[in-house]
Amino acid sequence: MTMANAFNNLQPGSVWAHFATLCAIPRSSLHEAELRDHLIAWAEKTGISTQVDAIGNLILRKPASSGCETMPGVILQGHLDMVCQANAGTLHNFERDPIQTVVRDGWVVAENTTLGADNGIGVALALAALEEPGLIHPALEVLLTVNEESGMDGARGLTSGTLHGKTLINLDTEEWGHFYLGCAGGVDVEVRHDCEQEDLPPGYALLQLEVSGLRGGHSGIDIHLGRGNAIKLLAEALHELVELFDLRLIGMQGGTARNAIPREAFAVFALPAADAAQLEAWVQQKNAAWRKHFAEVDVKVSLAIRQELLDPAANNPLSLALSPEGRGNIVAKAECDRLLDLLNTATNGVARTSDEFPGVTDTSSNLGVVALEQGVFRATFKVRSLHDARADALAEEVVAHAASSGLRAWKDGAYPGWTPNPSSPLLDLCQQVYTEQFGQPASLQVIHAGLECGLLAASHPHLDMISFGPDIRGAHAPGESVEIESVGRCWQLLKAVLQALAESRC
Repeated sequence: MTMANAFNNLQPGSVWAHFATLCAIPRSSLHEAELRDHLIAWAEKTGISTQVDAIGNLILRKPASSGCETMPGVILQGHLDMVCQANAGTLHNFERDPIQTVVRDGWVVAENTTLGADNGIGVALALAALEEPGLIHPALEVLLTVNEESGMDGARGLTSGTLHGKTLINLDTEEWGHFYLGCAGGVDVEVRHDCEQEDLPPGYALLQLEVSGLRGGHSGIDIHLGRGNAIKLLAEALHELVELFDLRLIGMQGGTARNAIPREAFAVFALPAADAAQLEAWVQQKNAAWRKHFAEVDVKVSLAIRQELLDPAANNPLSLALSPEGRGNIVAKAECDRLLDLLNTATNGVARTSDEFPGVTDTSSNLGVVALEQGVFRATFKVRSLHDARADALAEEVVAHAASSGLRAWKDGAYPGWTPNPSSPLLDLCQQVYTEQFGQPASLQVIHAGLECGLLAASHPHLDMISFGPDIRGAHAPGESVEIESVGRCWQLLKAVLQALAESRC
């Protein structure tokens, strides 16, 4: 089933109609204005009041149902933007092209890009609640933030007192059957270094090393799965080559987002032409070793080398990595060693598991982006923890590690976690409703990802909050999908919870 009719027969129809709109209008981080304008026009036609704050967040408001005017207001919350990732070779402009979807085996799937179910389904649920005929509810506010995925700027910039409701339902989690009571906080670590450069000696072959075929994924909720990090694997391979040959490093590139596990990475380098001919056997051995190591999680991992004799005048991507004269772009040997040492030894993956929530990652680090261009090196790490002090401490370790290699590093973009409140009145009500609707209570969980609840609690400390959502697979990676049936269950639960809140059962 293609994009044209993928959503036609899906239920609940109103939710999928809104999600179809979100798929049709590009909404990468920092480029949400077109979608926001569309939703404002929709709201005005529907009789829903709108507000856009100074940071660009959209707040939609609908009065309480008749007879429920004295009940405390409820806030439904999600974010407008999505992570934009595409498979190599897929021609997709996330600032112009709609998301292409199919329906397969009960799931809506974007085969070659991210789908944006994170957080498009949550937004669609909130919008559907605003227009649902006959729904009994307290006063509703729908808060749709901007730039969540690349900095949480919308939630960070929300002014105290903007929201009037007393309870908040976040619709940005990705596993049905759980109520989420808390989330990890996070902080970025930025690394920069201007490398000393040299001229390339004569008689060297220019080569490109490519790591691809990895699944990637969300750097929080997927970090414990042990999937390959393309940047780490690239650094491992380069380190081996440095030990074997007189490798001269020219450039590197890997990953596109700090909050996504890198799926692809490549390096441009040079070797004596005689040595370049020996690489085929090494590549085969390395591929065999990696595929054995990642057999259960990333069996399609691939290492490849493209090579040709250095010809600065040739019009090909490899030669263009050099200056027009083919000089001055080679990273000095000592600089190469320090860069590879940092990438190989820096903390990546799970650093600690939770003592309070079995099976949940407590603290982690993701080496999400690396680039080396014209001698300028940069890398970005995403550090997360359920405890803000532990996130800060691990980030300090990464900064210190970079500094010990002579590289500049600093922390940036910190945001707080959301501390669980097991005695939440909203949780009690939601559990009662969930049991009535589905015959058993939901499980209670925290998520090793950055929900906006921590920042919202900072500006609106009175809020009682909870989060739930449908089953989403592969968020932040191409092939992302959402289960249709679980979206229907979320809609059933959301309507029942709103009616229960209108009846003041909490």
